[in-house]
Amino acid sequence: TDQVEDLDKADKLILPGVGAFDVAVQNIHHKGMWEILNRKALVEQIPVLGICLGMQLFANRSEEGLLPGLGWMDAEVKKFKFESDSRIKVPHMGWNIVKTVLPEHRLFEQSLSEQRYYFVHAYHIVCSLEANSIATSQYGYEFTCAVAKENIMGVQFHPEKSHAFGMHLLKNFCSI
Repeated sequence: TDQVEDLDKADKLILPGVGAFDVAVQNIHHKGMWEILNRKALVEQIPVLGICLGMQLFANRSEEGLLPGLGWMDAEVKKFKFESDSRIKVPHMGWNIVKTVLPEHRLFEQSLSEQRYYFVHAYHIVCSLEANSIATSQYGYEFTCAVAKENIMGVQFHPEKSHAFGMHLLKNFCSI
């Protein structure tokens, strides 16, 4: 929803994301959601799940834009960079194996040992605190693809497009 009244009633939030960092930040401000998102996440501490750009908005800043992010995690968003003659394409699109760094985290509870999720992104989050990285994936190099800090959780991949693996993760989030 983009209705502040609906956000105010929420006991969980999913912050989706498709698009560009600065446009998303501007939309959050323009629709009057900045303050209520901060209150729900930081004061009320309800469970929040960011998906793709939604997770990237948790960071302080992004190489994709100039505006500051929500700053819920001490992190920056970096663009995938490979040698100019590299055969690795950006954006990263497709199925990848996700390795849980913190398999006991509730998002990944009772998951199968080899998990595959669908990715579509050119940017990825880099956390200042290693403890905030709960899963990684490989695309030219290892990168953080899932983060958590208390009630705030995010994934770079798209669970809604990731069949049984994604449904399991979303079910886990709903049970938090």
